[in-house]
Amino acid sequence: MNRYFLIMLIVAYSVFFGVNAQKKDIGLDDLGLFIPASIGEVVNYDEEHFLIISDDNRSIDKIEYKSGKKIGSILDLSVFNDVNVNDIEGFELSESKNRILFYTNRTKIYRRSFTADYYLYDVERKKITPLSAEGQEQAASLAPNGDMAAYVRGNNIHLVKIRFGTESAITDDGKKDFIINGIPDWNYEEEYALNKSYEWSPNSEEIAYVKYDESKVSMYSFSVYKASFPEVDSCELYPGQYKFKYPKTGGVNSKVSVHVFNIKNRTTKTMNIGEDEDFYIPRIKWSPIDNELGVVKINRLQNQLEIYLLNTQSGVGHVVLTDRNERYIDDSVYDNWDFLSDGSGFIYMCEKDGYNHLYHYSMAGKEINQITKGDWDVTEYIGYDSNKKMVYFESSEESPLQRNIYQVRIDGKNKKRLNDKAGVNSAFFSNGWNYFICNHSDIATPTSFSVHNNKGEIVVELLDNDQINKRVNEYNFAKKEFIQIPNRDGLKLNAWIIKPDNYDSSHYYPLLIVQYSGPAQQYVKDEWRVGWEQYLVSKGYIVVGIDPRGTGARGEEFRKTTYMNFGIKESDDLIDVAKYLGEKSYVDRSRIGIWGWSHGGYMSLMCMSRSDIFKIGISVAAVTDWKYYDTAYTERYMRRPFENGTGYKLSSPINLVKDLKGKLLLIHGTADDNVHFQNMMEYVDALVQADKQFDMFVYPNRNHNLRGGNTYNHLYKLMSNYIINNL
Repeated sequence: MNRYFLIMLIVAYSVFFGVNAQKKDIGLDDLGLFIPASIGEVVNYDEEHFLIISDDNRSIDKIEYKSGKKIGSILDLSVFNDVNVNDIEGFELSESKNRILFYTNRTKIYRRSFTADYYLYDVERKKITPLSAEGQEQAASLAPNGDMAAYVRGNNIHLVKIRFGTESAITDDGKKDFIINGIPDWNYEEEYALNKSYEWSPNSEEIAYVKYDESKVSMYSFSVYKASFPEVDSCELYPGQYKFKYPKTGGVNSKVSVHVFNIKNRTTKTMNIGEDEDFYIPRIKWSPIDNELGVVKINRLQNQLEIYLLNTQSGVGHVVLTDRNERYIDDSVYDNWDFLSDGSGFIYMCEKDGYNHLYHYSMAGKEINQITKGDWDVTEYIGYDSNKKMVYFESSEESPLQRNIYQVRIDGKNKKRLNDKAGVNSAFFSNGWNYFICNHSDIATPTSFSVHNNKGEIVVELLDNDQINKRVNEYNFAKKEFIQIPNRDGLKLNAWIIKPDNYDSSHYYPLLIVQYSGPAQQYVKDEWRVGWEQYLVSKGYIVVGIDPRGTGARGEEFRKTTYMNFGIKESDDLIDVAKYLGEKSYVDRSRIGIWGWSHGGYMSLMCMSRSDIFKIGISVAAVTDWKYYDTAYTERYMRRPFENGTGYKLSSPINLVKDLKGKLLLIHGTADDNVHFQNMMEYVDALVQADKQFDMFVYPNRNHNLRGGNTYNHLYKLMSNYIINNL
């Protein structure tokens, strides 16, 4: 009797809780549920406090590092009844803390650039005023003393003297498509990660800026339709044209020069950085010493970098460092060098021993010592504490898949890891270096934000995103695992694999390979990244992410092995991965596909013309011939077409269309300012002439990211259906 009762109780329990606890399959509309929340942009206030924008974007809140608690609001829009400002999208605090510059109504231009309505907030008087009454501004910033501000409009830099209520232009030759002052041209914005090309001196007495003469750069244009997001009513009956300067490989670049405006004297001095004209200026940076400016100059082929130290009163200076590389200088250098705050020297990151490491130089340019060493890459120089003589940095020392935070004495001794959790970590340090906010995630843990002290100990949790873990338990959420896959030369490639939640080793599964494969980039990292692959796995597919040769955090040789020969070794590796997995008992070799976006889309095309292993491929916004892409990016890795004709020819999917195998879907936006729609059209024509059947989809007025309205939702449904129907 008791035994029978127990059995019935177990059955009833199982039925009741089995039904009620049944997990849901992940739909495309569910993927947003697994995107972690963020604390947003962090700005230091002092050694004990930082500032963030509130969740409702209505205030700038002051947070205590040691407690993580809100102390108050330094600016709260809700108390201003006479100011027509609805929200705060971004802000800057002057070093003197007397003023805040914030913006709203942001209007995007390209990837990083935008115009906006900027406002000044006087902290003591508690007064908000527009920065300028003439319309939206671009790249506005405060002087360190908070008494002045600068911005760009009409390609000219304007100076606002806040205390006197005056505004004047400090350049007057700015003209669309001819001269740009203080903001980058398209090439610099995209490839050197810039949205501002001027810098205030530490003493607020001078403004250094880069002038871009793009008058001889060729114009590119594309059609604009009424469409939507953006909707252009003027193009309802007749399409319009958008035109902008875009230098394609081998073409003419902007001619750049560096100038310094003296605010008191209202004079401008041109800096002497050599007689040659065909070079780049990816960064300018003030030294802690008055009237001393650092300028990074790199040649057209980007294999020789020089750092100039210039006297801004005379415009004369000298080269304090020259870095040469037989292939190219990695662009990670530009944000990983800095003057020491005490003015005694500078730190520079380079690959002279085969890995990215930090070096200490005197202001005269003499190498004092190598700070970091080992068969691993420094991935970010964070900063220097001059009081403790301590350098802070991020690296891949533990694994190419991970990022951890370290401190080390400037002499290279006493290195210590500061974060406690393995995975991908980044750090934002307080003024005084007593605290840092650690942003952490790993393959199974959503992003969290916590405050640590300078010993690495956790002080307080700011945001744990634990609600995502709860959501994961409500769905059939497949586990992502790291594996390594050998290529034809026996080199092990880093990868992750996701198998269906109800995986059966005796069953054959179709396989989709996903990748980006761009130089120094990584698709495979120990971080929280939940996307489209979870939906595909719920439909019975195995998904594998892979990083072929040329990708990041494995040293210079691995990173630069694709030099002058884009697409060959990377596609060899991806093909090898497909063949290797195709031999596994759980993979249906006849049903292997490949997908990628941008550089990944390019690799999909290369792979499908260099092997018959792929049944289908999807290529989004792909380069189809590198002669169509920009100078700064392409020439860094491929040199100019007249210097590397064979490399360009072999790296072009257009030249390989006769060998294309498998079912192909091409996708592109007509307003892609980055990888032009021209790439798709020329490739389509080549496919037609080669009598190759294919599928294609075009999004009107969409750029490289294919965002706007319902576009993203439509795109992933389109690709999902293509895979389900054909793979």
